[in-house]
Amino acid sequence: MNWGNRILLVFIVFAGMISYMVYRCMKLPVELVSDEYYKDELAYQRVIDGTERANALSAPVTITIAPAGLVLRMPAEMRRRQLKGKIVFFCPADPSRDRILPLEPDVAGSQQIGAGTVRKGMYNVKIGWETGGANYFSEQALNYQ
Repeated sequence: MNWGNRILLVFIVFAGMISYMVYRCMKLPVELVSDEYYKDELAYQRVIDGTERANALSAPVTITIAPAGLVLRMPAEMRRRQLKGKIVFFCPADPSRDRILPLEPDVAGSQQIGAGTVRKGMYNVKIGWETGGANYFSEQALNYQ
């Protein structure tokens, strides 16, 4: 076999490998974090402003693991105030585990979340609320074991 045929064979093998890689990549599922990704992205400035307001509070929102489930505690400034918002438990590994709960703290600023409400696993907990015409946003990782 002369060198011209060898070069042609190398090009054919290379093109075949590239074609196979493209075929395999096209068969992989592509999942977005959110089904309405672009709409969510446009509203992101509200999240940035809310995060700045939440960071300016005296203490962060905390989520602790208790025997009966989870306990969410709001900062002292948010106690005895009318809060309207939601808690999103986002599981990056399994979208079927995602949960959205209303934010309903008691007068002491804490909210009990029952053990059966959220399954055990790794979550990004996103808490967004509004009070007094201002919106607030807090996000933290939770390893619920």
